[in-house]
Amino acid sequence: MKTFEYDILSFPMTRKTSLADMQASLNVKGAEGWEVVSISSSEFANVGHTVFLKRETTAIGATA
Repeated sequence: MKTFEYDILSFPMTRKTSLADMQASLNVKGAEGWEVVSISSSEFANVGHTVFLKRETTAIGATA
C-alpha cells in the first residue's frame, strides 16, 4: 500500500520578487520529492498563496 506525507507552505505576495521566491522554493521541494497537489490564493488584502504538497513515503513491509 502506498503511503504519503504532506507539507503546507505559505507565500505572502508582498514584494515584486515574491513569485520568483515561490518558484525557487517549490523547485527545492520538488528536488526533495514533493509534488504540488493544490494552491489556494487569497485575494483579500493581497495576502498570497498557500501551497499543499505531498510525497510518497517508504513504508516498511509495503509491496508495490
